[in-house]
Amino acid sequence: MKKVWPILVVDDEEVMCESMAAWLREDGYRVDTAPSGVKAVELAKTTDFAICFVDLKMPGMDGIETMMEIHRVRPEASIIIITAYATVDTAIQAMKEGAQEYIVKPCHPQEISMLVSRILKLKKLQSENVILRKKISRKYHHRDIITKNPKMEEILALTKEIASHRSTVLICGESGTGKELVARAIHYSGDRADKPFVTVSCAALTETLLESELFGHEKGSFTGADGQTKGKFELADGGTIFLDEIGDISPKLQADLLRVLQERRFYRVGGAEEVVVDVRVIAATNKNLAEEVAHERFRDDLYYRLNVIEIRLPAVRERREDIPLLAEHFVEKIASELGKDISGISPDALKILIAYDWPGNVRELENVIERAIVTSHNDILDEGDFAWLNQRSNAEQTWNVPDVSLNELERRAIIAILERKKGNVKEAAASLGIDRSTLYDKLKRYEIAH
Repeated sequence: MKKVWPILVVDDEEVMCESMAAWLREDGYRVDTAPSGVKAVELAKTTDFAICFVDLKMPGMDGIETMMEIHRVRPEASIIIITAYATVDTAIQAMKEGAQEYIVKPCHPQEISMLVSRILKLKKLQSENVILRKKISRKYHHRDIITKNPKMEEILALTKEIASHRSTVLICGESGTGKELVARAIHYSGDRADKPFVTVSCAALTETLLESELFGHEKGSFTGADGQTKGKFELADGGTIFLDEIGDISPKLQADLLRVLQERRFYRVGGAEEVVVDVRVIAATNKNLAEEVAHERFRDDLYYRLNVIEIRLPAVRERREDIPLLAEHFVEKIASELGKDISGISPDALKILIAYDWPGNVRELENVIERAIVTSHNDILDEGDFAWLNQRSNAEQTWNVPDVSLNELERRAIIAILERKKGNVKEAAASLGIDRSTLYDKLKRYEIAH
């Protein structure tokens, strides 16, 4: 149970107000008090109270009016009306206007404790259900992108504007910055939301397999093709296809993709019949495609087709004000998924996270929070849970560069990162700021076992 969820007690009788607050604090809850409805609404504007105990009879703004004003600011808050004059009419009015419960003075500590425990257990279950539904459906909207960074807010405003258009979108940014999350937000906020959202990792497959993955194949078109198979473009018909790591596709597939973007039609591998689709294309890359075009590694005509609307996501080190928000979000989500009773993160721990440069961006931050939650024995993550991260940051800042060639330096760096990531190529690539296919090429070139 999240005892850090704040509670508000509103009563013009100081003795009653402080007595109830003291009972709740003894149970371990954080409690604020207000002597009037006006003060209560002011507090609600700055604090997300989980539960508000509100006295019914108060001078000026009474309990019902106070409850309605709090709900305008905090619609998720559970309001409990306190009354010394319990009647059926009072109960009906309170519940009709949005009260979750009402209790009669004099209040008993045990009754208060049981009521709060029951409400917070329900809130925890509701929170877990929301997280689980998102995890199962993988549907994310603009409101699920956590930020107060001005650049990110501009990006969110743009994505809302383009959500219902068919124009191709190119999302650029370092690995782990949340390119797929933004793509899903565009899709699920537009008029294609009830249609498929299909993802393809262009770096994960060879040219032949990727061609079949994208366009499908006919029976007998190659060894093992036992029947007709629809490709991802067909499966995404009416919806959106998200082409991740688009900068890694071969010249042949670049030509094939250009034709699909121009004509919205293609042939399955080994097929003679054209397939027509209505698909919105959102592509993503951590490469500088303009530079790839300049070096003739990427077709300029395909680049311009993809780059109708460009979104450049900032790295986490460029939006440090978002780190506390993201950290708190991951603590809530991961602790719920793992069944750990961890409810927050200390200010000193946040200082460590804010100071770190996050080469793996949001993905690395999430992994670090998960490691801390798994290994922590406290109900709040503190600086001790991230001491190793601080040591790593200091080691990186004081690293003495050895007198070796650039290739040897790169080889050693790859070996060190792989050891740190225990051989996990995906995580190592994210830390190095390159895609997996590039890392595999380097492993082969430097004859590094993994």
